[in-house]
Amino acid sequence: MKINSNDIRLGNVLDYSGKLWIVTKTQHVQPGKGGAFMQVEMKELNGGTKLNERFRAADTVEKVFLEEVEYQFLYQDGETLHFMNQATFDQVQLSVDLVGDSVVFLSDGMIVKICLCEGKPISVSLPQTVVLEIIEAEPVVKGQTAASSYKPAVLSNGVRIMVPQHVETGTRVVVDTSDASYVERSK
Repeated sequence: MKINSNDIRLGNVLDYSGKLWIVTKTQHVQPGKGGAFMQVEMKELNGGTKLNERFRAADTVEKVFLEEVEYQFLYQDGETLHFMNQATFDQVQLSVDLVGDSVVFLSDGMIVKICLCEGKPISVSLPQTVVLEIIEAEPVVKGQTAASSYKPAVLSNGVRIMVPQHVETGTRVVVDTSDASYVERSK
C-alpha cells in the first residue's frame, strides 16, 4: 500500500529499492529555505544494513503489512530451530540467524511471535522477559551491600549477566531477553 512520506512512523516496514526495511528513526525537517522533508533511518530486515534516506513531502513509499503469528518453540537441531503454529499445528524450520543473539533464551514450549511478510518469516520475537535460575554467583563481599554494585553470575542457560550483590546461587531471576540484563528477583 502506498503511503505519503509524511505518514512514515517508527516500526513501519517499507518496501524500498526492492528490499524490506524497518523504520528505526524519523524526523520531520522544515529548513528555512526549500521544501520540508522527512529524514528516515531504516534497517534492512534480512541483512541488517542501515540506510538514511530523505523523502520530500510529495514522495510516496510502499508500506508492507506484516502478519504476526504465535508459534511454539519445539527444539533446536544444529543451526535450525523448529516451531509449531499454535492455530494450525503446522511446523516451520527457521535459521538461528533469524532469532539473533536472543536464541540462548529459547526454551522448550516457549510461545514466540513470528512476523510473516507474504507468508515468509522475516523475524522472531521472544517474550520481553524470562525467568531463569542463577547456577553460579560470587559470594557477597561484606561492606559492599550498601552501594548499588553488581557482580557477575551465570544463568541456567549458560549466559553470564551482572546481578546485584544480594543475589545468590539458586535464586530465580527475571532477565530481559533483548539485552540479557537483570530485571528483578522472581516472585
